[in-house]
Amino acid sequence: MTKVLFLQGPPSVFWRELADAFETQGIATKRVNFSFGDQLYWRKRGAINYRGTLRAWPRYLADLIRREGFTDVLYYADRLPYHRLASHVARKLGVRCHAVEFGYLRPDWITLERDGMGRFSHFPNDPDHIRQIAAKVGVPDLKAHFGHTFSQEATNEVVYNLAAYFGRPMFPFYRSDKYYDPLFDYLSWLPRMFRPRHDLPEGFFDDTSKKNYLLALQLQSDYQIRANSPYRHLSQMLEQTIQSFARYAPENSRLIVKQHPLDNDLEGWRKVVARLATRHRVQGRVVFIEKGDLTTILRNAHGTIVVNSTTAMHSLRAGVPTIAVGAAVYDVPGLTHQGGIDSFWRHPEPIDSQLLADFIKALAGSIQVKGNFYHKEGRKHGIEGIIARISGGLVNQPDAYVARPPRLSWRRLPVSPDRKPHSSGLLPGGIELPGKEILAGGAEPALSVVRFVDASDRSGRKLR
Repeated sequence: MTKVLFLQGPPSVFWRELADAFETQGIATKRVNFSFGDQLYWRKRGAINYRGTLRAWPRYLADLIRREGFTDVLYYADRLPYHRLASHVARKLGVRCHAVEFGYLRPDWITLERDGMGRFSHFPNDPDHIRQIAAKVGVPDLKAHFGHTFSQEATNEVVYNLAAYFGRPMFPFYRSDKYYDPLFDYLSWLPRMFRPRHDLPEGFFDDTSKKNYLLALQLQSDYQIRANSPYRHLSQMLEQTIQSFARYAPENSRLIVKQHPLDNDLEGWRKVVARLATRHRVQGRVVFIEKGDLTTILRNAHGTIVVNSTTAMHSLRAGVPTIAVGAAVYDVPGLTHQGGIDSFWRHPEPIDSQLLADFIKALAGSIQVKGNFYHKEGRKHGIEGIIARISGGLVNQPDAYVARPPRLSWRRLPVSPDRKPHSSGLLPGGIELPGKEILAGGAEPALSVVRFVDASDRSGRKLR
């Protein structure tokens, strides 16, 4: 009989409504709260308030799973420290883990994958395998039905994080693993409200003799960078890309570096880009922007460079050659450029449009659920889909689970000696789990030590 354990969820009532829906169908649930933010959004009786240390969590969880007989564990954001440990413990005990996140297919899809996402996704990257899955599933509804506003998402994020921050006396050992101190992060947005944001100059695309490349930045604090890329800091990716652009891109080309719309400006990307462009003598060909219409940019782009942003999916669907320099579920031969950044500028590999259609179909049919965390009808739709897949054993089905995650192998770049490991506003005592051992206590060999090898892999592939 299915019994579901909920760990940390999205900053939304979605988690609570999902548990209620499970219980309506006779499936028992339990929730572990780690912070006051968790408690605030759960508001259901019977939850466990875990006030122990991160070090003690694996042993506690193992005892809880054995005692309660859980068959499935659900968590939002698979790289959070408690979830990383939970996935190791649960797998050793034969319990299924399911990672939930915003969908790969934006805007109104939810990701539901077994075990992990990104670099730790078990979704296949072999084109033939993807085609076989596509042949077994229906055509997805790609029309957007359940949108939400930026203010809805931002307000819930702020409320959740500040509740966790100020509720620390109630959960004294809670480790959020936030890259920035929440107060410093949110206060840093105030100056943004009183200065204009950089956009492309008017008529930028009028000169059709120019080749334009888009480099879409992500958030330095994002686990997509911290856990699913070879870069310890995005400045390394910028250095690599701008240097390659200077050496190998056509002389009539321009590089548009677009900042993520939710960036807090603490990293000072505009100055970093300007300094790198000057160092490599391409300051007249590199343009930094903080806002801009993505559709218009892609319409005029000859190539898109990302670490692993979902911007790449927009780029691929727009027919723009794309390269992912981090681990991404869409980094598949026939979709993205596989030859490395240096060859991308002049000889980008074409997109196989039929494979792209099959990829989207396979993705939607196996690890995506139509729905939304913040839209009332979207939540209802997503909850129905998640329950159907979990209770029916259909997560990563049909045949969309490769035993060993196929994107694991790469080596992490070392931190540049001229880059301080902690910039102003970084949360003190941040957790660096990769490569370290977290002792779970007790004498049982299977659970006494959980070793993380996220940061490197013996079979590490050559960096692009």
